[in-house]
Order: sequence, then C-alpha cells, then structure tokens
Amino acid sequence: MQKLTNHCPYCENSEMIIREIECPGCGVRIQGAFQMPDSPFENLTQEQVLFMLNYIRCEGRFNRLEEELNLSYPTLRNRLNDLIVALGFEPGKEGATEPEPEPVPVLTAEQRKKILNDLHEGKITFEEAQARLRGQ
Repeated sequence: MQKLTNHCPYCENSEMIIREIECPGCGVRIQGAFQMPDSPFENLTQEQVLFMLNYIRCEGRFNRLEEELNLSYPTLRNRLNDLIVALGFEPGKEGATEPEPEPVPVLTAEQRKKILNDLHEGKITFEEAQARLRGQ
C-alpha cells in the first residue's frame, strides 16, 4: 500500500485531496473531497525525519549520534535546531530542557563582609552564611 503525501509529488505546490476512502473489512466506500489530517511532521524533509528517528533511537545522546552518524557535535546541534524550527518551535524557548539560571543577588562588598564577619564570630552557621550570600 502506498503512503499518502500532503503535497503533489509532481508540482509540489498544491495540497492533495482524498476523493475516496474504503473499509477493507466490509468494503464500504465513501466518496467526497477529504483533506489529509494535519500533522506537525508533514513539512519535515526526509533528512529531518531520519535525524529525528536516529535522535530518538540514541535517546537524545549526542555522543552516540556522533559515533553512528559520523557527524560533529555542532553539526548535530544545528540539525536538531533545524528540526525544532521545522516543527514550529523556537530553539531555547518554551519547553527547553535547560532551566533558566537564577539571578545572582548583587550584594555590596560591605554586606558580604558583614556576613563573613558574622560567620567568623559564630553568630551564624556556615549554611546560613551561604544562604545570605545567595540572597535567600
């Protein structure tokens, strides 16, 4: 059985329309004009689909991808970013796996010195000093 494609394989500009569907079990046929179901993968190139499958098979581990595809880390990272964009997302934005770094509190030299003096004099514990220096 042939796989369906959303775009005309000849002109590559027009969307394909399904004219008839059939149940292989009972033979019922329905005729009309049907659109292909929307899929986030429909606009991916064959190369992007293969990369995605390899990425999943290698469990997202770039070191395994480097070995299997014989490509450098920067090339793999670029291909992943291209795939993310092709799927309609923006690399490094919502849904990113890397958490945003916490803002570092800005303490004056005098404030830091007071915390360290309090620690030295035994007024606060080491953990308390760490927390204060982090702004907590």
